[in-house]
Amino acid sequence: MLACLALLWLTPVSAETLTKATLTLETASGAHPFNVEVADTPQERELGLMFRPSLPENGGMLFLYETPQPIAMWMKNTIISLDMIFIDSLGRVHRIESNAEPFSLDPIPSDGDVVGILEVNAGVAEKIGLKVGDKVVYPGLGR
Repeated sequence: MLACLALLWLTPVSAETLTKATLTLETASGAHPFNVEVADTPQERELGLMFRPSLPENGGMLFLYETPQPIAMWMKNTIISLDMIFIDSLGRVHRIESNAEPFSLDPIPSDGDVVGILEVNAGVAEKIGLKVGDKVVYPGLGR
């Protein structure tokens, strides 16, 4: 236990250290902006939204990867239910996993190569009418 605490102390990752940005999902119902925290290092991606009691209504976390690859996520130590939006290298929605179950250790696969995953509050994808193929607007995506 002490070794785990020491490791966390040596490699601090918190919401305060993450890059903040705006990402827009373009759907048939219009453009939907989200204020996201960007997790683009292994430590940031590993921690993700674990242990957080809530997420702002138009908030989210964007996990970015340098090269397209199959990704599997899980909900270990994640308190809130989330929608996971897998993003391909063209900056389009590749797959949507709605209402991911809190604390689940079951893998949630991308089902193909992706360069990012956007996590938002559960129900958001349905609320805005998000569909596979919709555009994700964020600097560096879809080039």
